[in-house]
Amino acid sequence: MVTTNRQEQRSTTFTPINQNVLGGDFFNKVCGHLKLLEKEYFGLEFRHHSGHYVWLELLKPLVKQIKYTNDLFFRFIVKFFPPDPGQLKRGLTRYLFALQIKQDLSNGSLTCNDNSAALLVSHILQSEIGDYDEDLDYQHLEMKHYVPNQEYLDHKIIKLHKRHRGASPAESDVQLLEVARKLDMYGIRPHAANDGEGMRINLAVTHSGVLG
Repeated sequence: MVTTNRQEQRSTTFTPINQNVLGGDFFNKVCGHLKLLEKEYFGLEFRHHSGHYVWLELLKPLVKQIKYTNDLFFRFIVKFFPPDPGQLKRGLTRYLFALQIKQDLSNGSLTCNDNSAALLVSHILQSEIGDYDEDLDYQHLEMKHYVPNQEYLDHKIIKLHKRHRGASPAESDVQLLEVARKLDMYGIRPHAANDGEGMRINLAVTHSGVLG
């Protein structure tokens, strides 16, 4: 199974998978299904037998990377975050980036202060339900949680949402990315690794280089 990790249960199944196919060919097949052209920003992750998620290597066949097939699934996620999301040329790419930001925000991997969190969620509300309506806003926030401890931010989120009247979903995605890119944890996705002495470390590839 290939799951597009922020598309809220949207998934695509390719069966059977030829284990001898190169990782790059498999990745291209996924991008073709999504009709994604700016694919250089994305990648596929799978759970390694060690328990950690690792990137699918494009130049190696699947059989050289995957040692088991039971309950195997791939996560389709953003791999490289540009310093300026304005570099993204297509609406689909911006939409997928917005989904990634939303996922990272909800699981706590994109940390930020309460003001930034409220502003991000206000743009998500505009994208998902349209213009401000106080009753609808409260009902929606009660059903869906976008950030940890969201109940303490509801009033601030709704107040900010009121300012976005008239913005389309695509425009809201752009504003969401504009706010997110200014956060300290924007584009940082730590991965477990070992240094030359066997010590466990976390590495992250960002637009500014490798962080450890």
